Amino acid sequence: MRRIGARLAGGAVALAGPRPAWAPALRDWFAGGLAREVEQRRLFPWLAVAFGTGILVFFAGADGTPFLAAPLVGAALALAPVPFLGARPGSLALALALAAGFLGFAAATWRVGQVAAPILSRTTIGPLTGMIEALDEREVGARLVIRVESFAGLDPAVRPLRVRVSFRTAPPLRPGDFIAATARLLPPPEAARPGGYDFARDAYFQGIGAVGSLIGAITVQAPPAPPPLRLRLAALLDEARNALTRRIAQAEGGQAGAVAAALVTGKRGLIGPAANDALRAAGIYHVVSISGLHMVLAAGVVFWLVRAALALIPFCALVWPIKKIAAGFAMLGVTAYCAFSGWDIAAERSLIMTLIMLGAILVDRPALSMRNMALAALIALAREPEGLLGPSFQMSFGAVAGLIACARLIEGGLFRRPGAGRIERLVGSGLAAVTGTLATTLVAQIATAPFATYHFQTIQPFGLIGNALTLPLVSLVVMPAAVIGILAYPFALDRPVWWLMGQAVGGMLAISEWIAGFDRATLVLPAFGTGALVLLAAGLLLATLPVSRLRWLALPPALLGLGLAAMPDRFDLYIDRQGGGAAVRGTDGRLAALGSPSAFVLEQWLKADGDGRSAKAVIGGVAQSGRCDRLGCTARLPDGRAIALVRDRRAFAEDCARAAVLITRLAAPPTCHAPLVIDRRALAAHGAVALRADRAGFTVRYAHDEGRSVPWRPSPNAGPSPVQRTEMPAPGAPIPSEPDAAGPEAGPGDAPTEPLQ
Repeated sequence: MRRIGARLAGGAVALAGPRPAWAPALRDWFAGGLAREVEQRRLFPWLAVAFGTGILVFFAGADGTPFLAAPLVGAALALAPVPFLGARPGSLALALALAAGFLGFAAATWRVGQVAAPILSRTTIGPLTGMIEALDEREVGARLVIRVESFAGLDPAVRPLRVRVSFRTAPPLRPGDFIAATARLLPPPEAARPGGYDFARDAYFQGIGAVGSLIGAITVQAPPAPPPLRLRLAALLDEARNALTRRIAQAEGGQAGAVAAALVTGKRGLIGPAANDALRAAGIYHVVSISGLHMVLAAGVVFWLVRAALALIPFCALVWPIKKIAAGFAMLGVTAYCAFSGWDIAAERSLIMTLIMLGAILVDRPALSMRNMALAALIALAREPEGLLGPSFQMSFGAVAGLIACARLIEGGLFRRPGAGRIERLVGSGLAAVTGTLATTLVAQIATAPFATYHFQTIQPFGLIGNALTLPLVSLVVMPAAVIGILAYPFALDRPVWWLMGQAVGGMLAISEWIAGFDRATLVLPAFGTGALVLLAAGLLLATLPVSRLRWLALPPALLGLGLAAMPDRFDLYIDRQGGGAAVRGTDGRLAALGSPSAFVLEQWLKADGDGRSAKAVIGGVAQSGRCDRLGCTARLPDGRAIALVRDRRAFAEDCARAAVLITRLAAPPTCHAPLVIDRRALAAHGAVALRADRAGFTVRYAHDEGRSVPWRPSPNAGPSPVQRTEMPAPGAPIPSEPDAAGPEAGPGDAPTEPLQ
C-alpha cells in the first residue's frame, strides 16, 4: 500500500509539473495589493457588496418563503470564529463576508414578511370604497392610490390593501377624501418579456395589490371610522405637495412651469411626453427625478446660507463651530425636503447618503469616502432590500462610487501646483472648473451606462453636452431658487421666485430640445442578459472600491461583460402574457405586430430588439398584409414556418394542422397537434414568452419558471407547459399532444393592460 501511495504521489507531482515562474510574482502582486487595501481600511465597502449578494441570492433563488431563523443562524455561525481569527486576516475577512451575506438574505426575508398583503387574483369589476392616500394630477385626469375599505364584496383575506387607479374626469378630489366608485381592477402586471421590468414585484413592496381605473360617478363620503393619524398626516402632506405643484406650475405656465414644479415637489404628472423625451435625449432626466443631485444641492444651499450668515457675525465666526452648525441645519433642511418631496425610494436613499456625509462633518471625518458610501448602502439595503434590483439604486451608487474613485481628477488637483504664480493659479483654476464639470458628467455616465442600458436599452451619446450646459443653471439658479421659494412660500412672497426659476428651467428645456434634435440623440441597443450585467457590475466594483493596483482585476470581468453585452439574445417571436398579441420577425429582419398587443408592451419588445421605432409605426404591420380576420391572425417567420394567433375556437381545426407555433388566450383542445402550443394555461404558468427559431425547432424563454413560488405573484392554476417538438411534422401527420382540457373562452375583462405611467 505504501508503494502504491508513493507511486500515486509521484504521479501527481509529475502531472502537476513545476510551478510556473510567474506564479510567485502574481502571488506577491496580489498580497502587496491586499496589504495596501488593509492599510487604507478599504475592505469595509466589501461588506456592503456581500450584504447585497445575500439579497440577490434571495430574489434569484428562493422558492417560497424561507424561515427567518435560517439565515440568522447562518450569520451567527459565520461570526462565531471571528474572535479567534485575528492572526489570519484572510479567514477573518471571509467569515465577515459570509456573515454579511447571510444578513442580507435575512433582511430580504424580513422585508417580504413585513409588506405581505393580498394580491387580486383576477380581473374584477365592482363597487370600491376607500381613502385616497395620494393623488397625482396628470395633463388629463389623475392617478390615485387608494387604501381600500371594501371592493366587490371580497373578503378581507383576499381583498387588496391598497390599489392604484386612474380616471379622466371626476369631481375635485383631495388626498384624505373617502370615496365610493365603481372600479375595474386587475392583478399588477408582470414583465412584458423574459428579463423585462416586473411591475408586479415593485407593486408588492409598495403594498399595491391591484391596478386599474374608476368607472362612472365618483362620490365623496364620510369615512365609516376616522383613519389612523399616520394616514391623515400623509394625506395632508400630499395635498400640500399638490397645492405647491399647482402654484409653481401656474407661476410660469407651460412645460417650464411643470418641470419647475417637479423639481421641487417630485410631482411629474404635468410634464408632457415631448418635454420628457427631450430631457431624456439630452441625458438630463435625472434632474427631474428627486434623487441624489437634489439632495446634495438642497443640503449645499442650506449649508452655504447658514455658514455665510454666521460668518458675517464676528463673535460667531471666532467662537462657534459654524461649519458644524451649518451641517446640522443642512441635515434638518434636507430631511424636511425629502419628506415634502414624497419620501420615495430614490429620495430616501439619497437622503441617507447625504445625512451620512453631513454627519461626517460633525465628527471631523472626510465627508465623501468609500466607507460612508458603503455605510449608506448598508442602511438603504437593510431598509428596502428590493431596491437593489432597480435602476435607481444601481445607478445612484454606481455613479457615487465612480465619482469618489476619480475625486482627484474631478477636484482639479492635477492642475494645481504648490508655489505656482498668479497667472498659473488662475489658469489652473479655470482648467479645474471646466475639467471638473466634464469629468463629473463623464465618470457618472460611464459608471451608470451598464445599468441604464440593461434596464432601458437606450443611451444618450450627447448626454455629456446636455449635462455640461444645463447643470450650471440647475446648480446656480434652479436649486437656490427652489430653496428660497420654499422659505418664502409661507409668507406668500414666493411667486417672483418661481417665475425666476421657471425662466432658468425654460433655458434648460431649450437646450434639451436643441440636443434632442441632433441625429441619433438617442440610441436604442438590444437587451443583454443578466450575466453580462453581473460581470459589468463586478468590473465597476473592482475598478472603484480598491485603492491599490488590485483595480487591474476589473479588466477581465469588464471585458467579458462587454463581450456578452455585444452578443445579445434577439428573439424571433414575442408573446404577451395573456396571448392577445405578439411580435413576429419579418423577412426584412424587423419585428411586426401580430394580433392586438398594447402599445406599452410592443415598445418593450422593440427596445429589447434594438429597434427605435414607436409602437404606432409598427401596429398593424402584419394586418395590412391581409392576414388577420375575426378568427385570428397568421404570419410567417423568415424561414417560412407559420405562426397562428387564434381568437375564436373555430380556427383551431385549421391552424393546429398548419402552424409551427399556435398562440391563443383560450385553452387549446387536446386534439391540437401544432409542434408548439402556447395557450392560456401555459401563459398562466410561465407569463410572457420569447422564442428564437433554429433548425431543431425553437429556443424558448419564459418570464418566470413554472412552479416557483414568489410572494408577488399569485399561484396560477396548474397547467401544462408549452409542448415543444424537435422535429417538424410532415403535412397532415398526426403527432401526440399533451392531454389538455378545453376551458372557457377568455372574457373581455382579461385584456392586456400595463402599469399606469
